[in-house]
Amino acid sequence: MTRPLKVMICAVEPSGDALGGALMAALSARAPGVAFSGCGGPVMASQGLASLFDIGAFSVMGPVDALKALPAALNGARALADHAARENVDAAVLIDSWAFSKIAATRIRKASPQTALIKYVAPQVWASRPKRAETLARLFDGVITLFEFETPWFEKHGVGTVCAGHSGFQEMMRGRGGGAGFRDKYRIGDGPLVLLAPGSRRAEIRQLTERFRKAIDIVRTDLLALKIAIPVAPGREADIAAAFDGWDAAPLLIAAAEKTAAFDAADAGLVASGTLSTELAICGAPMVVAYRFDPVSAAWGRSVVTSKWASLINIAAGAEIIPEFIQEKCEPPALAKALGRLLTDADARARQRDAFPAALAKLGTGGPPAAETAARAVLGWVKD
Repeated sequence: MTRPLKVMICAVEPSGDALGGALMAALSARAPGVAFSGCGGPVMASQGLASLFDIGAFSVMGPVDALKALPAALNGARALADHAARENVDAAVLIDSWAFSKIAATRIRKASPQTALIKYVAPQVWASRPKRAETLARLFDGVITLFEFETPWFEKHGVGTVCAGHSGFQEMMRGRGGGAGFRDKYRIGDGPLVLLAPGSRRAEIRQLTERFRKAIDIVRTDLLALKIAIPVAPGREADIAAAFDGWDAAPLLIAAAEKTAAFDAADAGLVASGTLSTELAICGAPMVVAYRFDPVSAAWGRSVVTSKWASLINIAAGAEIIPEFIQEKCEPPALAKALGRLLTDADARARQRDAFPAALAKLGTGGPPAAETAARAVLGWVKD
């Protein structure tokens, strides 16, 4: 009797947890009885994963926080490798989190050489440190990319490469709408609504919350009726609630189930650079993008980053469609001025909205469901 397929899926951040949960569901449909193990958060737990360790310590930003998380990374990688060897795991899918993935892949390869190693979400070699493509080809049997323009970077190094698209973007594209119902539910009416998102990592929340709050307070001096909605990633409820506790703007904290409706309802957004900015663009909401690193991380970033822009929409478009305020530019008065313009200037809002579709077409928002494509790729590599 053939034993069930054993797949280890590893995600240590909220975005990876979402991708991992979708992949687990797709694999279960294609390979009934598949046995899952690995590490993840609440989304993967809802698919039946009992995480081998708590991933809370891995929510980091920049090299300083990464160093602090190194002991947890080494222990986690050891736990994964030991499990892969002990359970004779067929495949290990390491999602996003390039630094941790390198450590884990190295240990798993040594402890369990029969396990197929697959990287899901490629490092952004097109934005910085292109030599990571060579490292990936050496460590992994296959890579699943989110965007079509990424595949040549890895194919030229001989690693099997499949572009799946972005499941989160696809889901957002399919689920657009609901803005009117959201406004009715929270009694917003026709008044201005801003989507405020300081990120999902604890370090991001720490760096950006106060600046975002001050920027909104400036805007509210002219727009007294302004309402604020803050999407909360699974597992970050306590962090966001604490960060905005006592703020007289009385923001609505929005759970994942209402995220798309809130995005659809928003007139504009003030958001950390990341996945959420693309999701907001899918819903047609213009925005201001901002980011702030600690000084050491900022200096390191300047030495390695090759992209002119931080947000995927701007990168895909090759132009600054969305105004960006990174590092020294990320100050409340500048953020407030840009956000206030979007809220009061219909032409400025229209220019962003009109430019979104062409950029989104390059960012994996169409095609077959990404999780199904990824599941087929994983099963194909296991068979090979």
